[in-house]
Amino acid sequence: MTRFAARFALAASCALALGGFGAAPASAQFWQCVTFARSVSGIQLRGNANTWWGQAAGRYERGHAPRVGAVLAFEGTRRMRVGHVAMVSAVVSDREVLLTHANWSHPGRVETGVRAVDVSAAGDWTQVRVQYGAAMGTSSYPTKGFIYADHAPAAEALAAATADGAQG
Repeated sequence: MTRFAARFALAASCALALGGFGAAPASAQFWQCVTFARSVSGIQLRGNANTWWGQAAGRYERGHAPRVGAVLAFEGTRRMRVGHVAMVSAVVSDREVLLTHANWSHPGRVETGVRAVDVSAAGDWTQVRVQYGAAMGTSSYPTKGFIYADHAPAAEALAAATADGAQG
């Protein structure tokens, strides 16, 4: 839990430096979801978000139950070809979480406290609806599941990503 607290503090510091949660000034860094997720979770995967689930096999624990600090891996779709990744910042219930992620409602911006609801028939987080802006989104998105950061390396990468403008 201490490792996650340190990672979340880094994410909070970064978001505040960017002008607050949810709204970065125009001059702030443009965050891609993978660069931001890697920075705040400590999960050291690279490439498009839709490849993270496969890359995590054998390197990180994966599953279908939300945990704080885990990364939810979205599948690529026709509308979202390269997928999406978002870190779980709070578990509200077995079917609702709050996400911290980038490049979703506002291109390039970091958002926190974003609701995601499991709408899968089996309750296994393979289909979700995600808040978009101020309202709950009406589209549902397929996901692969959660990649757990419990055994991930330390996440000092946030400072480096902020400093060098890396785009995962």
